[in-house]
Formats: sequence, C-alpha cells, structure tokens
Amino acid sequence: MIEGSNHTSFHIVAPEDTAIAQGSGQLKVLATPRLVALMENAAMLTVAPSLSPEETTVGGQIFITHLAPSAVGTEIAATAVLEKVEGRKLTFSVAAKEGDKLIGEGTHIRFIVNKEKFMAKLK
Repeated sequence: MIEGSNHTSFHIVAPEDTAIAQGSGQLKVLATPRLVALMENAAMLTVAPSLSPEETTVGGQIFITHLAPSAVGTEIAATAVLEKVEGRKLTFSVAAKEGDKLIGEGTHIRFIVNKEKFMAKLK
C-alpha cells in the first residue's frame, strides 16, 4: 500500500438513490447514505489491487459532511486518497464533487481482513 494512492468512483444519481427512496429524508435529492457508499467504494477500490486474494477491506469508521444537494440525473465523482497506513488500519480522505462543486468531504477508516476469518465470526 502506498500512501497517496487514490481512486475516483463515478455514479449518476438515480431515483432509487434519493433520500426519500432510501428512507433517510423526504426530498428527491442524493441521499447521504448513497454518498457514503460511493465514498466507501472509492476507498475500497484504492487499495484492492494491493491485497492478496485472501484479503479484503471493511469499513470501520466514516465521518463526512454532506455540503450540497444533488438532483436525479447528475453525475457524482467520489475520490478517496490513502493518507495513512498503520498495519491493517487504513485512513483515507474522501471528497465528492458534482462537476466542480464540492458536495461532500471527510475521512474514512478501513481495515484489512482475511475474508475467511472475518466471515467465520458470523458462525
């Protein structure tokens, strides 16, 4: 893992992505949970190529500010930058834009886990 690595995930806001559809609000604008999911996706894909086939990452913490609404049909770009590697703990800065407009930003922590061991915890 190389600090400074980054990935940008893109998504066009669909009706099912809205706050009213997600149950997180009453308006037909991008729901914060969908924004968070896109940011997490960008972070996950930033480091995925560096992992062994037995490993993956899981989200542990996210702190974001959702700054502006986005309408159905707009394209959102969420970028994650790997800021710090501490063993299995990975800290990312995340930001989302609609064109040049910043619509969300924050930090996200993920942990590298062994897939089999992690899933065994469900038993």
